Amino acid sequence: MAAAFKNAGHRIMQVYSPNLHNASLLAYHVGADATNELTGINADTDLFIISVKDDVIEQVAQTLAKHQKPMVHTSGSTSIDVLIKYTDKAGVLYPLQTFSKTREVDFINVPLCIEAVNGSMYTDLEQLAATVSNHIYSINSAGRKILHLAAVFACNFPNYLYGVAQQLLADHQMDFNLLRPLILETAQKVQQQVPTSVQTGPAVRNDQTTMAVHLQLLHREPQMQEIYTLLSQGIIKNNIDGHGDK
Repeated sequence: MAAAFKNAGHRIMQVYSPNLHNASLLAYHVGADATNELTGINADTDLFIISVKDDVIEQVAQTLAKHQKPMVHTSGSTSIDVLIKYTDKAGVLYPLQTFSKTREVDFINVPLCIEAVNGSMYTDLEQLAATVSNHIYSINSAGRKILHLAAVFACNFPNYLYGVAQQLLADHQMDFNLLRPLILETAQKVQQQVPTSVQTGPAVRNDQTTMAVHLQLLHREPQMQEIYTLLSQGIIKNNIDGHGDK
C-alpha cells in the first residue's frame, strides 16, 4: 500500500515498525524515514495509516491520539470503534488482497473498502483511495467482518490445501509444477462464473468408489482423511441442495 501511494504521487513521511530493520526496508523503498519508536513519530503529516496486527491497533491509536491527526486502520476484522475512542477523524481503508514482502501488487485492481466516522472523512478517504485503485467500496465494520471471513475461505484455506497437495506429491517424488496449470484454470473459471457451477471432482459426482480409494491412500494421515471427508461431504450437500450443477 505504501508503494502504491508513493507511485500515485503521495509523500510517505515515515514508516514505523517495532523491528527497525523492517521499517528501514520499506522506508528506503518509498523514500521515507524509519523508526521503531512510536514516541518518535513525526506528526507533520496529513494522515496516520495503522497497518499492524489486529490486537495492537488500539494500542497504536491510543499512542498517536495526542497528535490529533486523522487515523485509519487497514484491518478486515477490526471495528472502526477502536479508533473512534481516540479521534473524531477515524476511518478504515481495507485492501481486499493478499500481500507478501517479495511481491508488489498492482493496486489499481485491488478492491479498497472504506468506512469513515462522518461524511467529510469519507470523502477524503474516497479521494485518496481513488488515486491508487479503480475499485472503491463503502462497507461498514459488520460487513467487513463477513468479507474478511469470506476471504479466509477463498484465499487462506485454498493456499493451505495447495501446501497439502505439494507435500503429497513430494512424498512420492513428484513435482508440484504438475498442478500449477490445474490451479490456474480453476481460478480463471471463477472469474467468469459462480464457483458452484464449475465444481468438478469425485464428490460432486458422489463417486463413492473413488473417494474410498483416496481415503485409503491417506490411511497413515488421519487428519488429512478428516479434512478430505469434511470437504467432500460439503460438496455433496451443496450439490444435493441445488447450489451446484451435476
